[in-house]
Amino acid sequence: MTTGRLPDHEQRVLDEMERALRRDRRLDRRMRTGRLRRRPDLSRVTHYRPRVLTVGLLLTVAIALMVTGIVTSRPGVIWAFAAVWPPALFAVFRLLCRWTEP
Repeated sequence: MTTGRLPDHEQRVLDEMERALRRDRRLDRRMRTGRLRRRPDLSRVTHYRPRVLTVGLLLTVAIALMVTGIVTSRPGVIWAFAAVWPPALFAVFRLLCRWTEP
């Protein structure tokens, strides 16, 4: 294979691809930084808008785990409750905030 110039039609295709990639702002930002993102994207957390069904399901699971943990005193159930309870509370607060927005 020679290292000469590309044929005209291949050069046009390559130029088209480069233009399309330059329009992608997220890719451009990532290429400029040159490193992987190490911290979580908190904007996704702050824009979380839970549904009533999701919140109800989380609360039901959390309460069931709490009751099961109280009755059985099994460490696995207690740890499962400890893992489910904070997201359930967060979802409830986000739902309440959404309902009280003007």
